[in-house]
Amino acid sequence: MSKIDYCFSNDYMVLRPDMAGPFELLHLLFSPKVGRNRAVDCFTNTEIRSFVRRLAIFFNLLLQIVLLSLAGPVAAIGAAVEFALNLIDNILQGRMESPDRSSATYRSLTGLIDGRVDLDKSIVPTDSRYHASLCVMASKVAYENEAFVRDVVTHRWQMEFVKFFNCWNEFENAYTAQAFVFWAPDAELVVVAFRGTPAFDTARWRADLDPSWYKVPRLGRAHAAYTHALGAQRNMGWPKWVEHVKGKPNKVYAYYAIRDAVKELLEANGKARLLVTGHGSGGALAVLFATVMAYHREKAVLDRLAGVYTFGQPRVGDAMLAMFAERHLDRPKKRHFRFAYAGDPQPRLPAGESSPAHFLHFGLCLHFDVSNNLKVFMEIPGEASSSPAGFVASRVNAVRELARSVYLGYWRSAYFREGWVLLLMRVLAVALPGLPFHRVHDYVNGVALAAHIPKDE
Repeated sequence: MSKIDYCFSNDYMVLRPDMAGPFELLHLLFSPKVGRNRAVDCFTNTEIRSFVRRLAIFFNLLLQIVLLSLAGPVAAIGAAVEFALNLIDNILQGRMESPDRSSATYRSLTGLIDGRVDLDKSIVPTDSRYHASLCVMASKVAYENEAFVRDVVTHRWQMEFVKFFNCWNEFENAYTAQAFVFWAPDAELVVVAFRGTPAFDTARWRADLDPSWYKVPRLGRAHAAYTHALGAQRNMGWPKWVEHVKGKPNKVYAYYAIRDAVKELLEANGKARLLVTGHGSGGALAVLFATVMAYHREKAVLDRLAGVYTFGQPRVGDAMLAMFAERHLDRPKKRHFRFAYAGDPQPRLPAGESSPAHFLHFGLCLHFDVSNNLKVFMEIPGEASSSPAGFVASRVNAVRELARSVYLGYWRSAYFREGWVLLLMRVLAVALPGLPFHRVHDYVNGVALAAHIPKDE
């Protein structure tokens, strides 16, 4: 990429692992002139005199290089693992057939970990938990293929499937964002659900860890990888209108294609309101989607926004972006609800040199502890600890998680019963605490067990 690709920004710092060789990495350690380093795209006169900050960039680039080099092998292993697990699942259910990756019965690892797709029938549209319950299940289903999503929305939820989106990233020349839109007529809700990071996609893991950013006039610093995935344009950033890739109708940009579909639905249904949701990086895309609509002054859509519900969402911007988003999403009523679960690491990303200085959370934080007790915070409580006490506490929490999963599934309700893949992960987590923490099933449980969840009313 040329630096001209960033001319829409009045300040930026984009790490380039693809350009990071031994010389560039050593240069980071010994020279503050990062603007002259090919592995860091920023203004030429940029200097970072703090060795600690340069060291953090050095290790982040190293980690990104490793993850990119592993992308192919891990994807191949992941495809084989998911195929094998789907085959075992077919046999256990009495279907002696080879799994078809594009079929409505084929599940991702997320779907195999937690097989639930039905909405909790005890939570009705008038319940304070309904929006969160619908959103968390939509965020979970968003990890699946189009046929699976369509079947669940149409036949299991008895709602109207509108469209599935697989969206183009102009900066990476790849499809990196996936989402679907559906219409819930009984509740008069249009719902947009963004997919989070697939379990075996190390290129997307890299994006989650990447602290790169752009400073967009009037908006603030925004996370570069999520900006790219949502459909930002080379040289232009966020123009209000774009043409999709000419001659290639399947190459659409997430923000623009989804925004147009939402506007059409809202115009056709005068009383409808909008929910936007996602888990993990899908939550980052969800809140940026609503924020960019505010940036484009899409007042007609924002006036009908019922809420942005994110689960395990990482940080997406700095204090300026946070103030912009809160001014448009949380006034006069709170409409951005950011759920975090216990030790889930993703809400604490991006980590390292830029997290405290540049990236902040915003919106109301609804935090579930390992016992699914819900408390309201403005920031995530209790950063992860690497001390001996933290090491012991993490193992105690893993044991509590395992005991709680057995209790909920066999003594509380069959709705909470966990499959063999997840139970195996919980056992492994006793030795490797944190292993299942970013899985969406814990958010599904937390919402279902909560007595009350705030919402825009």
